[in-house]
Amino acid sequence: MTLPDFNTARILIVGDVMLDRYFSGATQRISPEAPVPVVKVNNSEDRPGGAANVAINAAALGAQVQLIGLCGGHIINPETDNVKVDEAATILTTALQAHDVASHLVPVPGMETITKLRVISRNQQLLRLDFEESFAKVDKSPLLATVAAHIAQVDVLVLSDYAKGTLSDPQALIALAKEYDVPVVIDPKGTDFSAYQGATLITPNMSEFAVVSGEHESETHLAQLAQALRHELKLEALLLTRSEEGMSLFSDGPDYHLPAKAKEVYDVTGAGDTVVAVLASAIGANVPLHDACVMANHAASIVVGKLGTSSVTPTELALSLHAKAHDDVGVMNAQQLTYTVRLLQSQGQTIVMTNGCFDILHAGHVSYLQAAAALGDRLIVAVNDDDSVTRLKGPGRPVNNVSRRMAVIAGLAAVDFVVPFSTDTPQELIATVLPDVLVKGGDYTIDEIAGGAEVLANGGEVKIMHFEEGVSTTAIIKQIVDNQ
Repeated sequence: MTLPDFNTARILIVGDVMLDRYFSGATQRISPEAPVPVVKVNNSEDRPGGAANVAINAAALGAQVQLIGLCGGHIINPETDNVKVDEAATILTTALQAHDVASHLVPVPGMETITKLRVISRNQQLLRLDFEESFAKVDKSPLLATVAAHIAQVDVLVLSDYAKGTLSDPQALIALAKEYDVPVVIDPKGTDFSAYQGATLITPNMSEFAVVSGEHESETHLAQLAQALRHELKLEALLLTRSEEGMSLFSDGPDYHLPAKAKEVYDVTGAGDTVVAVLASAIGANVPLHDACVMANHAASIVVGKLGTSSVTPTELALSLHAKAHDDVGVMNAQQLTYTVRLLQSQGQTIVMTNGCFDILHAGHVSYLQAAAALGDRLIVAVNDDDSVTRLKGPGRPVNNVSRRMAVIAGLAAVDFVVPFSTDTPQELIATVLPDVLVKGGDYTIDEIAGGAEVLANGGEVKIMHFEEGVSTTAIIKQIVDNQ
């Protein structure tokens, strides 16, 4: 799967904005005043949270992001009703600017910006303190006017609801988006989803869904409940996030289930924000909904491996998708491969590369590729396309087309990435990729190996390995023909 150009996506995010504060330090004793650990704070960090974290996640992908929300404010001139944002909102605005998010926070006199303080020691949350008052009864007309001023210039509207009152009237925002034919993606909250009627897509988690639709007895029952809710709310789709069970997309087409990708869950804080941000960014970049959900699923697996509210970079997402995605696992074009190789080399990984036709995969190929993989951290296999195989091997070859050959090679545990090439030799490709180790099988000298000179000039190595004797595609084909 190829990542889209997220830079083309214009996202407007409206919702509950908050400041996440982290105090961290060592814990070496128990308080004499109460049976609680004493944390000697040696570091503090402020991060945008709630809808602001959704905005940062979208901006991290490269999307053009605007954020609108309510914040605390102080009246500085009673005669003119001039209101100034509070300190927490100032911190938020500065942080958002650093992440290339254009923020339009609407100050509410007499209110404070929602703030959550987390105390952390040894990478574990010990305590969370919430400083908040609901914005539910606040006049929303200034908020709606701010949205109206920007809605015509965006591709997607995201409503990030944390049940803090900013989105107490989402119908007004949904109606405004419909006027401009802008799809609406909502991360919902609460026990009544009727307020989200007419949205394009909502993304409840399992506990949120169960509160609204009831517990399910089976997968079939779950699908029935999800589709019933979707039709009741007149949604185009419903994406159910299911923690360790992955995600399920319910729409007009067949139900679409994606297994969880996370190898280790470190902190689920903000994972829902990441899902919504990636979905919206992908939709804004004209990615089909199914593919957008695949990207969101992989992004969620990345972010739960980080501490606190975090974002996912395009590089992380690309590597995750290339590692395990669909049937084209590990298959890349030359541009994607070069980008990935540079990243991995910057991390100190040794990249090994080899090439061949691999028309009918046999034991000789497998043992050869296993030996090649042992020379480094990642193995790239460049595969001749069909025309180049015909030129090299003659009429009737290849037996399997290039897509099938690459799929089989990519399925081997020893192989990380597969790339096709159309020239008679892979010299140009190898000179572009510049692996650390170039491996070739057969009776060659180093100076005869295509791309060898370029790899050596770049400080790499060139190695010659021999295939397992008595096993070859040509011999296999001959034996099949002879036995007919």
